[in-house]
Amino acid sequence: MRTRFIDLVSIEVYGGKGGDGIVSFRREAYVSKGGPNGGNGGAGGDVILVVDPKLTTLADFRNGAIFRAENGRSGGSANKTGRGGRDEILRVPPGTVVCDSDTGEQLGDLTEAGQDLLVAPGGKPGKGNALFATPKVRAPRKFTKGEPGTYRKIRLELSLIADAGLIGVPNAGKSTILSTVSAARPKIAGYPFTTLNPALGMVKMAKGFSFVLADLPGLIEGASEGVGLGLRFLRHVERNRILIFIVGAGLEMDPSEQYRTVREEVMTYKPDLEELDEIVVLSKADLINEEEKMTILETLPEGTMVICAVTGLGMEEFLRTIAASIRRLRNADK
Repeated sequence: MRTRFIDLVSIEVYGGKGGDGIVSFRREAYVSKGGPNGGNGGAGGDVILVVDPKLTTLADFRNGAIFRAENGRSGGSANKTGRGGRDEILRVPPGTVVCDSDTGEQLGDLTEAGQDLLVAPGGKPGKGNALFATPKVRAPRKFTKGEPGTYRKIRLELSLIADAGLIGVPNAGKSTILSTVSAARPKIAGYPFTTLNPALGMVKMAKGFSFVLADLPGLIEGASEGVGLGLRFLRHVERNRILIFIVGAGLEMDPSEQYRTVREEVMTYKPDLEELDEIVVLSKADLINEEEKMTILETLPEGTMVICAVTGLGMEEFLRTIAASIRRLRNADK
């Protein structure tokens, strides 16, 4: 069964309560006045988020779900410390941003495999009466209770991480391109908003080189202001290192208007994206003749590529161009 794609969810997390200290006195034969030996409690368990690279969605969570770490155990006699509570480990996909729902504060940005984030510390343990003995007070009956763990309501927001992202208006041909060059099988149909969720595909090139390509849901005018599902869609643009603007031939909106609209929405949402590499592609070239193609290219940025995923026209050059940019960026990181 296909996994649901969930990219935004709110949950509640509780750190475990610390165990109580106890009052206890040593009881041994022939010892009439044994000293205090009440042990400390155990620390409450923590709630910890851990990045699992095998995950690509927040489908393991549901809105309003509650997660609790285990409480610490009370101390014992003979100065025995109570067992600490077990941590609650929650696995999340790379690209998960964690925010405090009440304050809006960003608590963490989880991008690397194995990276963890403590979101609800357990409570401190209570002290047993053995710790309160003094030369003047040799038989204290004082002890402290364990502290409650931290409670938080947190929001998990997923922004998929990819080397390059396919961006365009609905029905521009992004899903067909991804399904052609990778093993990904996004839903494809001849009507707008077929793609309501991002899809990732691994593109394998020669000599063991590969990269991740994302098919991002179609953007419309006003997306940066929240029109439709614009803000949710735009969130997935942030993590891409290369922006590939796909403009489709044969649509009601002409290609130059598609490019202007989508690029403007992306840059309005996050101006920093202006610094990323851009590739502009005219897709569905089988729907226009040579004269129409040349007329359209005059209205698009210089260097715009022409492809047709169905016939294979221009696809090899398209992939080589993306691969060259990715290699350059990866080498720059070294």
